[in-house]
Amino acid sequence: MDQAILLGASDTPQWLHLALANRHGLVAGATGTGKTITLQVMAEAFSRAGVPVFCADIKGDLSGISQPGRPNPKVEQRAAATGVADFAYEGAPVVFWDVFGRQGHPIRATVAEMGPLLLARLLELNDTQEGVLNIAFALADDDGLLLLDFKDLRAILGHVAERAAELSAEYGNVSKATIGTIQRRLLVLEQQGAEHFFGEPALALTDLMLLAPDGRGAVNVLAADELVQRPRLYATFLLWLLSELFEELPEVGDLEKPKLVFFFDEAHLLFKDAPRALLEKVEQVVRLIRSKGVGVYFVTQNPLDVPQGVLGQLGNRVQHALRAFTPADQKAVRAAAQTFRANPGFDTEAAITELGVGEALVSTLQPGGAPGPVQRTRIRPPQSRMGTITPEERQALIGHSPLGGKYDTPVDRASAYELLQQRAATVPEEAGPHASPWGGPAPVRGGRAWGNGQAGGAAEAGGEGQAGGWSPEAWGRGAGTPAPGPAPRPSGRRAPAQAAPPQGAGGGLLQDILFGSGGGRRDSPVGALAKSVARSVGSQVGGQIGRALVRGILGSISKR
Repeated sequence: MDQAILLGASDTPQWLHLALANRHGLVAGATGTGKTITLQVMAEAFSRAGVPVFCADIKGDLSGISQPGRPNPKVEQRAAATGVADFAYEGAPVVFWDVFGRQGHPIRATVAEMGPLLLARLLELNDTQEGVLNIAFALADDDGLLLLDFKDLRAILGHVAERAAELSAEYGNVSKATIGTIQRRLLVLEQQGAEHFFGEPALALTDLMLLAPDGRGAVNVLAADELVQRPRLYATFLLWLLSELFEELPEVGDLEKPKLVFFFDEAHLLFKDAPRALLEKVEQVVRLIRSKGVGVYFVTQNPLDVPQGVLGQLGNRVQHALRAFTPADQKAVRAAAQTFRANPGFDTEAAITELGVGEALVSTLQPGGAPGPVQRTRIRPPQSRMGTITPEERQALIGHSPLGGKYDTPVDRASAYELLQQRAATVPEEAGPHASPWGGPAPVRGGRAWGNGQAGGAAEAGGEGQAGGWSPEAWGRGAGTPAPGPAPRPSGRRAPAQAAPPQGAGGGLLQDILFGSGGGRRDSPVGALAKSVARSVGSQVGGQIGRALVRGILGSISKR
């Protein structure tokens, strides 16, 4: 089938229809039953169909998808037995990512993009502490302060503590002790290396939707062997990424194939000890992200690891063996069997405990949307390498990546920390001209060139011995993928109430008149008018001429 991918074979081939792949799915089974190989088979099949993929490499053995498989008669026999036509060893076009920047391109988000809800989960805050964190984000919005990295977050929390009595009347009660608790939690995260995740250049979602020159979708592999040792950071990062996809991608309805397929490995880490509000957010995103053209697949040991509200959205199921050694295990087997459409040919509950390695119970959505009867299936073998790659192979792929140079160098532009530092050092009576605190380099948007939404051109088809089969200079974005958007949102999830002043708008006393002194005071009519003039003049004239005109206008206004 041209519009389906082959998972394996029972009495008949078992297909996953691409038009229904955005109805999400589940891959479950006990340790050692073949879940990772199934994930690898699905990822490379989606890639061959022109669908970009994002997946986490927990144990390091998923990296082999970037290299062609080693010739093996048993693999070739299984391919023939499961209905694979024209089987050939080939690697997929892979982009490696790593939050810590060691085994792939650094992957970052700004504090503002993370938002207070997910950040509170990451810091393990209670309701009171989460409320104070929301106040800090609200104040940053109202004062036009960019929250980009860890030091910005520390700075705004310190600013809230200094103004606690004043802010309590407008935003709600603020306790310095609560601020201190949040600061201590931030220190713990910094010691675990989480500060590497916050900053710029922030990840552009379009870079997860690249196409290789031969039309195959990029397989984005997140090196997570170190990240999974910090399960709360791992879970929060994946939830952030899913939320960003949901918020940023346009509505596209039902497509012939997904724009992106997202694999959540070790899915139980996402839901363990998660607050109810966060679970509701995840369920909402899973329900609605289908219309954005994104398919989400959860990979876990037990279907009961996934909340019922989410589990009910997963239409495509691959269930590897479960072991029933305890009463709790037997209950899990019974529950897993009941989620399938029954097959009168065998007992589903008994079959789950009898499956061998590389076997699974498969039920996928059929044309029309109804689930097919469960089938006992032999999973097809991957065409890429099963196992890890060498550090030299990884570095060679990173060195030829189409995103080389775009994310490797961090950018630290002026934001909340710098602005608050300058405010604290400014004495209005002695103020004079000085550089605007809103300056600084623009975020890096460079990297290797890519196309305008089409595959970059012809390349040799993946054959035996081919590692990926793509030229790093000619990648394109997936069909329908938007061009890179503007810089990250100023802060929080709300639009800022006060925009940052333009370059060359002045400094010292004039700056305080135009833009406030950071004390939370509302603008006077004169100040509001002056701001409007300053923005217009600063953007069109700038420099000394702009400042001279602004002073003249202020003088004229003050005489009236």
